[in-house]
Amino acid sequence: MIEIKNLTYGYKHTPVLTNFNLIETEPSIIALWGRNGTGKTTLMSLVAGHYKPNEGSIKVLGEEPYNNLNVLENICYIQENHPFGHNWRIDDLLKYGRYFHPEWDQEFAEHLVQVFELPMNKKITKFSKGMKTAVQIILGLASNAKITVLDEPTNGLDAVKRKLFYDALLESYEENPRLILLSTHHIEEIQPLCETIVVVNDGKVLFHEQMDVMREKGIILSGNIDSIEHVTKNISILESSKISSTKKVMIDELFTNEWKKIAEDHHLKIEKATLQDYLINKTKNKEVKR
Repeated sequence: MIEIKNLTYGYKHTPVLTNFNLIETEPSIIALWGRNGTGKTTLMSLVAGHYKPNEGSIKVLGEEPYNNLNVLENICYIQENHPFGHNWRIDDLLKYGRYFHPEWDQEFAEHLVQVFELPMNKKITKFSKGMKTAVQIILGLASNAKITVLDEPTNGLDAVKRKLFYDALLESYEENPRLILLSTHHIEEIQPLCETIVVVNDGKVLFHEQMDVMREKGIILSGNIDSIEHVTKNISILESSKISSTKKVMIDELFTNEWKKIAEDHHLKIEKATLQDYLINKTKNKEVKR
């Protein structure tokens, strides 16, 4: 469905993505994670056909998306601050959604308007941040586009509304499986919904893994300094801190029964690092001092 090979793209003389490779062949909900400025938005814009690669190739649904109407009618790219007509109201959204997206689900769109409690007679430009985000969600999910790209779709939503979005996302995907690429900073909340994660760092793919595998990465050990240093010899340490005679480290290992046994044998406390903390540490520029 998406095939990116040796892609390079930059603005003027500043590279953003370099030798970027990514292949996804089946419908899936994919989490896209990376620090600000790593190239996530550029990647999504390339997939949506907004830009043409400087080098390499990108194919969406078997064709190059740039300036290709056959492909673009099957793509829905919802930007973080998606542009809407200055005088648009919800009725306009529902009307133009049908016009631009051949697989548009009018019934589902109207249902989501009720779920998010959006006013019908108020201009969308006058909506609060959270309500604007809800409008973007409706457009993205009701489009039923074969390639649906959502850039930070939960920005401005409170916890209740985020839960409503997650429920709507799963409902939409179960009814119409497709490739949904979801950029988010709320990785802990979104990860139960995603089958795959793509982590972008320094303009390249750092991870492209099944979410089940990524969930097990990162271990936190704490206890006696000598014991910690003994069991982590020749092990990659992502984070480290000391208090008196106690040391706490995050190591780049899978959370396995073997490590639980090692911790027990050395009287160490062991716990699973959160995915968010693990990824933050994996994308640090500086090495951790032991």
